[in-house]
Amino acid sequence: MKRLLLITSFIFAGVFGAIGQDLQDLPRPQSTASVAGDAIQQGNWMVGASVGNIGFNFKSDRFDIEIDPRAGYFVSDNAAIGAEVQLGFSSYDGGEDFRYGITPFARYYFPEGAAPTHRWFGEILAGIGGSSTKDSEDDSSVSAVYGLRAGYAHFVASNIALEGTLGYVRSHADIEVDESSAGLAVAVGFQIYLPGR
Repeated sequence: MKRLLLITSFIFAGVFGAIGQDLQDLPRPQSTASVAGDAIQQGNWMVGASVGNIGFNFKSDRFDIEIDPRAGYFVSDNAAIGAEVQLGFSSYDGGEDFRYGITPFARYYFPEGAAPTHRWFGEILAGIGGSSTKDSEDDSSVSAVYGLRAGYAHFVASNIALEGTLGYVRSHADIEVDESSAGLAVAVGFQIYLPGR
């Protein structure tokens, strides 16, 4: 019986060792691409979205999320203009808020410190926004939204970049505070770069 157990153990060790060798020979998934300069050339397009301000407060049973889809056009190498739709939702004990807006933006990818796989960028935005509360007459009228962002784009494929941004955005359309709101925000997202030619 001991001999059978020993032989079985050697067979399992040999089989799993061979499987492990085969797995090491498989190509790894692509996690970076050396195409940053090609993607941000004049005439190209960019489309994507970012997600930010996701959170749940256990004490107040409050849930928040913001999704910002965007599209832009490269007017020159490293410089794009476009528009972003701002969509936000808050659910809390006693109600729900929906925030919306459209903000044109200008983005510049810095050639300083650039690498073939990533780029730093800066962005300014200015537009309009509003908000509404479910079953309430306290909806704010549409008002100004403006801000600045800094970000990092890491290219994971020939035309796709993952992004992280840190920004300051000010809005007068937040009915929760009944005045203007301003603050720092962190967001993550992706961009797809489409050749224009």
